Amino acid sequence: MSRADEPLYPIAVLIDELKNDDIQLRLNSIRRLSTIARALGEERTRKELIPFLSENNDDDDEVLLAMAEELGVFIPYVGGVEHAHVLLPPLETLCTVEETCVRDKAVESLCRIGSQMRESDLVDWFIPLVKRLAAGEWFTARVSACGLFHIAYSSAPDTLKTELRSIYSQLCQDDMPMVRRAAATNLGKFAATVEAAHLKTDIMSIFEDLTQDDQDSVRLLAVEGCAALGKLLEPQDCVAHILPVIVNFSQDKSWRVRYMVANQLYELCEAVGPEPTRTDLVPAYVRLLRDNEAEVRIAAAGKVTKFCRILNPELAVQHILPCVKELSSDSSQHVRSALASVIMGMAPVLGKDATIEQLLPIFLSLLKDEFPDVRLNIISKLDQVNQVIGIDLLSQSLLPAIVELAEDRHWRVRLAIIEYIPLLASQLGVGFFDDKLGALCMQWLQDKVYSIRDAAANNLKRLAEEFGPDWAMQHIVPQVLDMVNNPHYLYRMTVLRAISLLAPVMGAEITCSNLLPVIVTASKDRVPNIKFNVAKVLQSMIPIVDQSVVEKTIRPTLVELTEDPDVDVRFFANQALQSIDHVMMSS
Repeated sequence: MSRADEPLYPIAVLIDELKNDDIQLRLNSIRRLSTIARALGEERTRKELIPFLSENNDDDDEVLLAMAEELGVFIPYVGGVEHAHVLLPPLETLCTVEETCVRDKAVESLCRIGSQMRESDLVDWFIPLVKRLAAGEWFTARVSACGLFHIAYSSAPDTLKTELRSIYSQLCQDDMPMVRRAAATNLGKFAATVEAAHLKTDIMSIFEDLTQDDQDSVRLLAVEGCAALGKLLEPQDCVAHILPVIVNFSQDKSWRVRYMVANQLYELCEAVGPEPTRTDLVPAYVRLLRDNEAEVRIAAAGKVTKFCRILNPELAVQHILPCVKELSSDSSQHVRSALASVIMGMAPVLGKDATIEQLLPIFLSLLKDEFPDVRLNIISKLDQVNQVIGIDLLSQSLLPAIVELAEDRHWRVRLAIIEYIPLLASQLGVGFFDDKLGALCMQWLQDKVYSIRDAAANNLKRLAEEFGPDWAMQHIVPQVLDMVNNPHYLYRMTVLRAISLLAPVMGAEITCSNLLPVIVTASKDRVPNIKFNVAKVLQSMIPIVDQSVVEKTIRPTLVELTEDPDVDVRFFANQALQSIDHVMMSS
């Protein structure tokens, strides 16, 4: 190949690869577009590469998606912002393909390019593109157009602005539900660029049409528009235009629309303000909490604490609590689970008296729920209640339930209880803890599930940190060391794990006098798994004990293990010995 042909080489290879039957080759060449553009230079990229891509009629969605993504960051390769408009034709073509993700990516890239273009170029190139797409014969073009108006509108002259608002209004009344859905989805973005005078007239009439659409998929997207428009309007306009729509939607015949309202209600309350919330939205919310569709009740139950925060405690007790009581015995376990995950947050909102009288019985019933997720969700948020009602009441009413859950048949519930124990211990104090929960903590070390045994060992370490080494020496260490003779090797392994975690907390003296002798004895165990874990524990003790103890006790034990018939035992023993040598050298 001669030197004269060299500049043509990259585009020739690209053309060959883009026509190749192998999709991977085609994909690779698209992903290398920026490299090819750099090789060609800005002018040839504009005159040869971009037109070639516009004519490229690849039918594979993956290739088209990659192309839509690459073109979005292509402005530097075509000569900067003044030439950005040359990127519009290939992206316009991609906006009309059938595959949704390709169209979405093309729209995203057009928005990125449009936001960098000069105002005059937007008027000359971008707005005509939006108008062509909006008038497209095939619905895909019209769907894509909806996502571009917010970029086109702000830089358009007044006459064009009027035309763009009118086109958007037509798209909201399109025959195809997909187009109306796209218009409803993008209404908030478009409205944010429209002047306040037109917002109340044009945009609100468009919005009202969408809220009365016969397709529930369009109406539920209009619910999202309620929150977006509410933030743009003045409070009084919001009450006049948005509030009636929300109230109607909360009684919509489609459960999907009601679900959307339940999900968005907190944001909608923020939009309309506290007073209309109390008078109009509380009845709407109560209806949603008592909806006949479980999905709607789940969404509404999940927002119960957030909603109560907007109201004063009296209103919450009067209107919301009766519904909460009903939901706590709902026929759907998922509704009860959603309620359990947020109900604890109601305690600080309602205050001590209402929590004790009204909420505590609901907590207790949910703690005894047959569905483990419900019990789990209550346990994980107990500290929120403790702050309100105090530990005495909490221990009297909830502790029996906690003890019962500590032996729950679902291991995840037992695990959640273990993880909550250190927090509970710090709140209950040492005396109460020893009486009620001490035995449980030891019992978990012999659980059938490894995750529980491991969590129990970690739990002992956290308790030792909370109550101090003296308490641990009296209440934890003797019981842990007794278990080292358990006939089952897995439980003996748990003891080793507990010792390795306790040693740093207990300090050098107790480790040398009480813990280390047990480990040395365990090194003579007949099970290889125990022996190589002994090597690991000894390695973890090296920084804790004195150098003399390392030389007199730890090193001889490890040397003995290096002669073990089991390969793993020898490996970990050698690793621990290397660690000793490393510490010696560094000191």
